[in-house]
Amino acid sequence: MILTLTETERQIALAISVAVGLCGLVLAAAGNQDTMEIHGWLILAIAAICAIIVIRGIWGPEPPKSRLQSYYDEPIKAGIIASMAWAVVAMFVGVWVAALLAFPDLTFDSAWASFGRLRPVHTSGVIFGFGGNALIATSLHVVQRTSRARLPDQLSAWFVLVGYNLFCILAASGYLLGVTQSKEYAEAEWYADIWLVIVWVTYFILYIRTLARRKEPHIYVANWYFMAFILVVAILHIINNLAIPVSLGHAKSYTIWSGVQDAMVQWWYGHNAVAFFLTAGFLGMLYYYLPIRAQRPIFSYRLSILSFWGITFFYMWAGSHHLHYTALPHWVQTLGMTFSVMLLVPSWASAGNALLTLNGAWHRVRDDATLRFMMVAAVFYGISTFEGSFLAIRPVNSLSHYTDWTVGHVHAGALGWVALITFGSLYTLVPSLWKREAMYSPALVEWHFWLSLAGTLVYIFAMWNSGIIQGLMWRTYTEEGTLAYSFLDSLRAMYPYYIARTLGGLLFLIGAVIGAYNMWRTIRAASAQAPFEGDVPLQAATAAGRA
Repeated sequence: MILTLTETERQIALAISVAVGLCGLVLAAAGNQDTMEIHGWLILAIAAICAIIVIRGIWGPEPPKSRLQSYYDEPIKAGIIASMAWAVVAMFVGVWVAALLAFPDLTFDSAWASFGRLRPVHTSGVIFGFGGNALIATSLHVVQRTSRARLPDQLSAWFVLVGYNLFCILAASGYLLGVTQSKEYAEAEWYADIWLVIVWVTYFILYIRTLARRKEPHIYVANWYFMAFILVVAILHIINNLAIPVSLGHAKSYTIWSGVQDAMVQWWYGHNAVAFFLTAGFLGMLYYYLPIRAQRPIFSYRLSILSFWGITFFYMWAGSHHLHYTALPHWVQTLGMTFSVMLLVPSWASAGNALLTLNGAWHRVRDDATLRFMMVAAVFYGISTFEGSFLAIRPVNSLSHYTDWTVGHVHAGALGWVALITFGSLYTLVPSLWKREAMYSPALVEWHFWLSLAGTLVYIFAMWNSGIIQGLMWRTYTEEGTLAYSFLDSLRAMYPYYIARTLGGLLFLIGAVIGAYNMWRTIRAASAQAPFEGDVPLQAATAAGRA
C-alpha cells in the first residue's frame, strides 16, 4: 500500500525511516537501563522494516494522475485492521486481569505478569490502541467525504498511523518492563511522549490541510468534533507529561508538578481525555455514520452545534470532581461538581439528537445489527453521562469514590458507548472501503451485537452492585463507633461480583473476536461488489454532509 507514494514522498519516507532508526540505535547504545535498550532495538527494527518497504518500491513507477480523482483510503484500511488487532489483544488482557482479581493464582511467577503491569496494558491498549486507531481511520474517512477533498499528500497519513502505533507498542512494552510515570492513562516513557507529540501535531496539520482544500463550503459538524479531539488531546498530553528525565540514558523521569497541583493537572488531563478522546472523537463518528446507516438526515443540525460548544466549554472545568474530600481547595471541588452537573444538558442533547434521528427508521434498527450497535451506543452514552454527573455530586461521591461503582461507570462508557459506536462505524466502513456489498456474515454481526450487549450488562451490573456494597460496608459503624466490617470482609463480599465481571468481559471479548474474524473474511472475499450508497465519488457531496 505504501508503494503508491510519489518519488518525492518515497525519498522523504526513507529519510524519516533512517532518522528514526538512528534515534533507536542511539537509545539502544546510550541507555543504561534494560527498558531503554530494548526500546531502542525495537524502534530500530520497526524503522528498518519501514525502510525496506519504501526501498522495494523506490524504483517503481509514479502513481497515476488518476489517483487524484478518488479519495486516499489505503491508510484508513490499515487503521481499521490495527484497531481490531489492538481490540482483541487489549480486551484479552482485560479479561486476564479481571480473572486475577477473582482467582489470584492465574498468573506466572514473573514480574511482567503481575496485575500492576498488565492493567495499564489493558487500559491503554483499549483506549489508545483500539480507540485511537479507529479515531484516526474514521476521521480521515469523514474529512475527505464531507469536504469532497482528497488528503493533501500520501505520506502524512502513513506517518501518523505508523508513528502512532509505534508509540502504543512502546507504551505497552514499557508497562510490562515496569517503567511508568504513575499517571492514569498517561504512563509512557519521556522519549515516547516526545515522539507522540511529533506524530500528533502532524495529524492535526494533516486534518487542517485537508479541510483547507475542501470543495464543500460547509464544514460538517462531525469535523468540529474531530478537530476538537485532535487539538485538545495535544494540549492535554503536552501539559500533563511535562517531565524531567533522570538522565538521557535512563527511561525514568520526574514530573514537574507536585503535590495537589500534580493531582489537579492529572485529573484535568484525565477527565478531559474522557471528554475529547472518548467523547468528542466518537461523537464525530456518531454524527456521520449513524445518519448514513439510518438513511436519515440528522434530527437537528443546530442542536448538534449547540451540543458541541456546550461539551467543549463545560468539560474543561469538570476534572476536579475526581478530587472531592482531598487537599484541593473546596471552591475548586465545587466548581468541578457544578460544571459536571451542567454537562448533562449538552451530553443528553447529543444522545437525544442521535435517537431522534432514527424516527422513521426504527424498522432498520430492527433488521440491521450495525445500526443497532449505534443506537445502543447512543443509549449508553446517555446513561453514562447521566451517571457521571450524578457521581460528581459530593455526597454521592463520598459513597462511590474508590469503589467498584466507578469501575462500572467507566465501563458503561467504554464498552457501551465507545466500543459499540466503534464497531457500528467499522461495520459500516469495511464493506464500503473494500468494495463489498455487505459484511461476510450478517449473522456473525448479530452474534457480535448480542454478545457485546450481554457482556456489557453483566459487567456493569456486577460492578454497580459491588461498588455500592463496598461503599456501604466501608461507612458502617458499630454502636461503639468502630468500623463494623474490615477491608477483608468487603473483599470477601466482592468475590461473586468479580467472577461475574470476568464473565462479562469474556463475553465481550468473544464478540470482538467474532467481529475481527468477520471483517477479515470480508476483506478476503473474492468477488468485488458495489459499495454501499453512503460512499460516493470525489465529485459528489455525501448525504451526511448535505444533512
